[in-house]
Amino acid sequence: MFSPATKKSNFSARKDRTIGHTDSPITPLVENRRSLHDNSIPNRPSTGTPAPWASRLSVLARIPPVKKSEKGDDIDPIKPVYVGEFPQVVRDEQAIFLYKRVPGDRCISGGMDRGTSFAWIVCGSRLFIWSYLSPTASRKCVILDIPSIVSENGDISQNSYHGNSWSLYVVNWESTHRSTNKVMQKCDSAGVVLCDQKTRAVIYWPDIYSEDGTTPVMSLASTDELGVTFSPGDGKTTPKKQWQRSRLGSSSTGSISFNSLIASAISDTGHVCIALACSSNGELWQLHCSPTGIQRKRIYQDFLSAPSQGSDGGELIGSKGYPRSLCWRFPQLSLEESSRQFFLLTDHEIQCFAIKLIPDFNVSKLWSHKIIGTDSDLGIKKDLAGQKRIWPLDVQVDNHGKEISILVATFCKDRVSSSSYTQYSILTMQYKSGVNISSKCIEPIQERVLEKKAPIQVIIPKARVEEEDFLFSMRLRLGGKPSGSAIILSGDGTATVSHYWKNSTRLYQFDLPYDAGKVIDASVFPSSDDGDDGAWAVLTEKAGVWAIPEKAVLLGGVEPPERSLSRKGSSNEGSAQEERRNVSFVGNIAPRRASSEAWDAGDRQRAVFTGIARRTAQDEESEALLKNIFHHFLLSGQVDGSLDKLRNSGAFERDGETNVFARISKSIVDTLAKHWTTTRGAEIVAMAVVSTQLMDKQQKHQRFLQFLALSKCHEELCSRQRQSLQIIMEHGEKLAGMIQLKELQNMISQNRSTGVGSPCQSSESVTSGSLWDLIQLVGERARRNTILLMDRDNAEVFYSKVSDLEEVFYCLDGQRNYLITEDMPFVVQIQRACELSNTCVTLVHTAMHYRNEHHIWYPSPEGLTPWFCQPVVRNGLWSIASFMLQLLNETSCLDMSVKSDFHSHLEVLAEVLLEAYSGAITAKVERGEEHKGLLDEYCNKRDALLDSLYQLVKGFVEARFQDSGEGTEEQIEVILRKLSSNLLSIANRHEGYQTLWNIACDLNDAELLRNLMRDSMGPKGGFSFFVFKQLYEKKQFSKLIRLGEEFQEELATFLKQHRDLLWLHEVFLHQFSSASQTLHVLALSQDDRSTSAAEEGTESCGTVLEPTLAERKRLLNLSKIAAMAAGKHDDYETKLKRIEADLKILKLQEEILKLLPDNEEKQSIGQRLLPPVDIIKLCLEGQKPELSLWAFDVFAWTSSSFLKCHRSLLDECWKNAANEDNWGRLNQSYTAEGWSDEETLQVLRETALFKASSRCYGPEAETFEGGFDEVLPLRQENLDLPTLKDMGCSVEAILMQHKDFPDAGRLMLTAVMLGVAQVDTGVEEDPSLMD
Repeated sequence: MFSPATKKSNFSARKDRTIGHTDSPITPLVENRRSLHDNSIPNRPSTGTPAPWASRLSVLARIPPVKKSEKGDDIDPIKPVYVGEFPQVVRDEQAIFLYKRVPGDRCISGGMDRGTSFAWIVCGSRLFIWSYLSPTASRKCVILDIPSIVSENGDISQNSYHGNSWSLYVVNWESTHRSTNKVMQKCDSAGVVLCDQKTRAVIYWPDIYSEDGTTPVMSLASTDELGVTFSPGDGKTTPKKQWQRSRLGSSSTGSISFNSLIASAISDTGHVCIALACSSNGELWQLHCSPTGIQRKRIYQDFLSAPSQGSDGGELIGSKGYPRSLCWRFPQLSLEESSRQFFLLTDHEIQCFAIKLIPDFNVSKLWSHKIIGTDSDLGIKKDLAGQKRIWPLDVQVDNHGKEISILVATFCKDRVSSSSYTQYSILTMQYKSGVNISSKCIEPIQERVLEKKAPIQVIIPKARVEEEDFLFSMRLRLGGKPSGSAIILSGDGTATVSHYWKNSTRLYQFDLPYDAGKVIDASVFPSSDDGDDGAWAVLTEKAGVWAIPEKAVLLGGVEPPERSLSRKGSSNEGSAQEERRNVSFVGNIAPRRASSEAWDAGDRQRAVFTGIARRTAQDEESEALLKNIFHHFLLSGQVDGSLDKLRNSGAFERDGETNVFARISKSIVDTLAKHWTTTRGAEIVAMAVVSTQLMDKQQKHQRFLQFLALSKCHEELCSRQRQSLQIIMEHGEKLAGMIQLKELQNMISQNRSTGVGSPCQSSESVTSGSLWDLIQLVGERARRNTILLMDRDNAEVFYSKVSDLEEVFYCLDGQRNYLITEDMPFVVQIQRACELSNTCVTLVHTAMHYRNEHHIWYPSPEGLTPWFCQPVVRNGLWSIASFMLQLLNETSCLDMSVKSDFHSHLEVLAEVLLEAYSGAITAKVERGEEHKGLLDEYCNKRDALLDSLYQLVKGFVEARFQDSGEGTEEQIEVILRKLSSNLLSIANRHEGYQTLWNIACDLNDAELLRNLMRDSMGPKGGFSFFVFKQLYEKKQFSKLIRLGEEFQEELATFLKQHRDLLWLHEVFLHQFSSASQTLHVLALSQDDRSTSAAEEGTESCGTVLEPTLAERKRLLNLSKIAAMAAGKHDDYETKLKRIEADLKILKLQEEILKLLPDNEEKQSIGQRLLPPVDIIKLCLEGQKPELSLWAFDVFAWTSSSFLKCHRSLLDECWKNAANEDNWGRLNQSYTAEGWSDEETLQVLRETALFKASSRCYGPEAETFEGGFDEVLPLRQENLDLPTLKDMGCSVEAILMQHKDFPDAGRLMLTAVMLGVAQVDTGVEEDPSLMD
């Protein structure tokens, strides 16, 4: 592609390059290639890529035999990898063409379609199309005949080997109807638009996979179309020859050809598509393709008007050969789209258009952006020193339609040396932030839409000056790995990958020996992971399809050469060797691209760097030593000194998958058999050789375990690298599982071939069924992720990659809709779901069985998660289980035998899934990790599975007796007990308490219930707690209490949340003191059940009804009886006194409520228990004398602490009592009437103050503890504490604040003291009372 710069003319430069160098590996010119090809059969070189007639069964065929190995470890990491041969029909046609051709024939035409993964080749008058992803054995090739009239006009027989003679676009009809499977990317319905670039003839096949669609329709260019074009000067039409003469100095032949072709399906139109093509004279054509014909329409005059690069006028596109390229903005067609946007590359700008797909196919211009101008911020700045001409060559857009990359060539002249050279670069533009261009825009947008994403990336600073036609043959491809890389294809048949790394551009040239022919096209292997593309795929002229691994680009890339980069090598070849020697250094430096986002994807970068950085020279030496020692053991059985040698080499320093023992174990189980070839096809899975190879692997792996034991390495691993030993043993589990899976596949194939086990009773081929499809999925995914396996059959890869058995479950989770589609008959869905379920169960059960048989080999399991408990396995199991649960809703239409089989598969699958969750949770608990989320997920799925299974069992029982019309309840119970026995066992192991309860209740078996309660003693009482809860919710209290006879502690724990029954259980246990306390608390609680449930962190059961005051009195009386039954003890009297006090307060509340008027407040209180403070406030608010006195009674039956805390409220009670009587009037009567002492005392005894004083301080005053005088003394002079004196805290002080105290104070104090004086002498004998 790139050669040294020269001062010679363009033509002489290319001609002189090949003189005297016919044996040079540099790609020859067309003339020289003809001579080489003519003599290639008799004088075929001894080395290099084999020619088409040579058989190639392996990617290692082109590598010297000394480097061959089963694993391919010795393959040069920077070399491309062989993927697959051409289909045999293509090879046959090539051989015929080679035999018949004459000197002067040109190179082959072909290409690759990224959207459908199709490769195509035109050979002679035939078009060959096949999928380059399919393994060779199963590769199907579509052969289409090009109409003879097109062949004659285009002279195909003479020009079919010209690389630019044909353009092809594949229209995938499936993308307009449904989403396709990303792993098994098969296209079963596609149309093809083929265009002869020179003659501009267009051929359309509506559907290459249907018999009706393989009949082509065609459209030939008219004479006017080929002979008239726009003049670059004034826009008038001139004959073609005049156009050619006007281009003085151009090396072009002057032909007007189509440069680029794109097409789009039109939804719901029946194999109708719209195609767009741009030609070298500035025309844009619209081609409406349908099964009935092709309508051509030239639409350039509507909008293509732009100044040429070298003129300031308003020409069309004045530069010859433009526009160069077309591409859709968004590669994928959405079903909702009524229009699509596309880009067009001219000689100085990018233009964006929108085409309406429905109904009229109008094309409108949305915007244009000048990429070549005086402003470097817009793109490329022109008219710089030494810069002569700039050619935009090709444009590509990323998958998201946001980034646009343009390949640019610049002709420059060195002013110092006067030498001319060409500079190649890639310009990356992106939509400005916030810009969203709608296809519905009527007028073109004038503002800037694009901006530079990064500075222009120079690929080759100085390259050979080429003819303009050679420049126009260059093409750009994006999307392959490494992320952000691009591949440039040139007309001389070379392909160069450009990758921005370490702040500089690195180049990797696809290098095959020259007898492989030129590179026809390049594309990208679709990755099996969503949103992530794979490695570069390259289609060669004679050597089939090759891949460029990501590692090859990273390790084999070199900096751009200053002057040359030939096809064979470069002056910087030593740099590549240095990169290979310093792989550890490479792995430690993260590559970057100009956008700084290429390597920020985290987990998506399953990077080669990760593997490289962890592998050191010591690791390689240790692994090599272990290989030699193990090989010696296999031959001699001797292990003398092995442990010390391996310990000294550092073999025990790494744990996990990087441990050398784990790597050797992996290599044993993943070995590819040498004699497995892809020529046998899919029937390989039915051959005994597969089982033989798997058994050989198992035997060798067993020998490896024996070696570990005899050499004492097992003890070392068990103590130091438990995870590594776990991985080694799991390799044995997976290998045993793979062997059983192979047997299962054989059995399914035999049954299906004889019609056994098929609900449809239809004979299908051996390679059918969901298991076979799953094998294809997993094998295809492995091939995509490992380029070295691309030439292998999917089934061969599946049965070889044993260590990646988890991929089975990954595909079950991600591709279940592909394995079982909704459009399948329901009975087929049932069959395929059961087959997949059986597959999962077989793998996991075999692994568990292997683990049980070899348990002494395993390390201690604490904290280690088995492979079948990993999230990917659990997700795969749940994907099938959940789908089977969906199918349960429609099983009523099936017969009993199918239902029974379906139930058996779902039951076993559910058990395997629950065991996987249990193991994962156990490992998390042992490691001390958070596991609540996983536990909740486990419980939800457990309940869903077990409940559905039990409903299915009950359905079996009901259906059986409905059909017979007979059967007693005992017979039904017997059948139900039998059918639910397995489910009962599963539910018991996994704490499926609801299922256990349902079974026991439906069987009406109390003994079974008690046995289950004894066996399941989990957290919070286990199943016993669940049973108690169910009985409590159902208000079956007698049964609940009777269970307390056997489960005393469990019931006591449960009833702590339900004190309304706890006291009964405590009485049964003769815990009378505790029962008394429980009853006392229950009687005074506001909402005992909800409060206690909240304290325990559980939900309250049922509807909570607050007890009435009468019920509370009954509970207090029961508490008193229980306390008396407990006998006298230290606080016996105190308890009884407290109960009596609470009973009196309750009675007071009842009496107070009777005196209250019937208003909203009374209704809101109802039978609700009021706190003492609220009762006192009710008394103060009332207007009756009795209420004033009852307030003091409430204070009396509370505690002393209550009195101290509510002293101010007590003051209010005294003030309220003083206000109950009119002391001013009493004082006036006393003075006016001259009451005697006896009359005075008689009147005062009727006052509220007297009664209150008598209640609080009199001889009959009763309190629960302490007295009122401790908180509020009666007289001011009786204050003992200085603080009380200062505060003036006494009844006398309170009365002194009364408005009538100045006049009637003597009477008021006399009334207060009268209640206290009764303890002494009579009133008549105490004159001090009136003083």
